[in-house]
Amino acid sequence: MSLFASFAEPIDALVVGANGGLGRAFVDTLLADENVRSVHAWSRTRIESDHPKLQQTILDVGDEEQLQKAADQIERLSLVLVATGVLHGPQGLFPEKSWRAITPENMAENFRINAILPALVIKHVLPRVPRKERAVIGALSARVGSISDNRLGGWHSYRASKSALNQLIRCLSIELRRTHPDAICLALHPGTVDTGLSEPFQKSLAAGHKLFTPGQSAAQLLNVMAGATSDQSGCLMAWDGEIVEP
Repeated sequence: MSLFASFAEPIDALVVGANGGLGRAFVDTLLADENVRSVHAWSRTRIESDHPKLQQTILDVGDEEQLQKAADQIERLSLVLVATGVLHGPQGLFPEKSWRAITPENMAENFRINAILPALVIKHVLPRVPRKERAVIGALSARVGSISDNRLGGWHSYRASKSALNQLIRCLSIELRRTHPDAICLALHPGTVDTGLSEPFQKSLAAGHKLFTPGQSAAQLLNVMAGATSDQSGCLMAWDGEIVEP
């Protein structure tokens, strides 16, 4: 049974960050859906798959020339999923526990990957989204980007970059009402997923805290996107359909 019965036409999907832990799960879930006609997968490395629905493009999403060339190869998109993001990485990139740990380099890299790159991707793929059909654009965010939900502090650059992404999605939703009245855009909170992004922090999870497999999280978020309504456009929505307050 398809998740996308609410769409009048078959789904042509794009997954950006397609070879990441969650990105690959999105690709696999979409390929298995009977109402999905094609899956465009953008990533830095190739996915080992010869599925007939899959169309792969290897690129650096930080390069606008590459983004434009990749977008030019696509005729139509009714589902867009930006599954890129960073929490920790090389050169000492790690969530700060204190203001004393803030550096301009760490903050700039968080904003570049978590906010700027999703905005650039959406900028280049929007012309492929039909103006008068149902379409959903989603970008992976995080509950910790909610200002009202922040009770613990810390993780300053990561929180701020996800807040910025949430604001960009809100701005996009307002513009889309004028140009694409049947399109919905969402920031998406996947919960804690068993991937490399969360691995260093899994030991400190509270008792009873859910840890999802990538497949579980992908199915949950795609279900949220498939069932989203126009009044939810611009919101940060969690894996269970909850709207997280800004």
